[in-house]
Amino acid sequence: MERGAKLTDIQKCTACACFNLRKATRAITQVYDDAMRPCGLRATQFSILGVLALAGPSTISNMSHFLVMDRTTLARNLKPLEKQGLISIAKGKDKRTRCVSLTQKGAGLIRKALPMWEKAQNMVIEKMGEDRWQMTLESLLLIPALFPIETGGASAGSGMEE
Repeated sequence: MERGAKLTDIQKCTACACFNLRKATRAITQVYDDAMRPCGLRATQFSILGVLALAGPSTISNMSHFLVMDRTTLARNLKPLEKQGLISIAKGKDKRTRCVSLTQKGAGLIRKALPMWEKAQNMVIEKMGEDRWQMTLESLLLIPALFPIETGGASAGSGMEE
């Protein structure tokens, strides 16, 4: 321990927002991953496919903004989905943009996975209780607005590319 740091100061870190949100995220993600395992989707993949199902074809930049994910990470997560034929990625209006679309196979998998997602969602709400879940959801929806991030990745530019 660094000189001058007290154990009580270190103990304050157990209330760290980042640590506790990541810990909660890992626990909740496991619930959804387990529920959707029979259809071969992970919770993160379901979210990406769900965005495309709701919004329709989208640029990587727009998707990264909506998902609050940098473009590099999103592009890396899109590759296996494209390889499986769940999405297609085509050139956009100019050389810098790429447009992502849900394929028929991807739409079918979303429909297959939806009841599994609903089972996980219902389990989370049941364990938390409806009131606590609604308060948590309101807080979670507020966080990205309070702490906007650059979704361009390490080499972020204007945010308009891809």
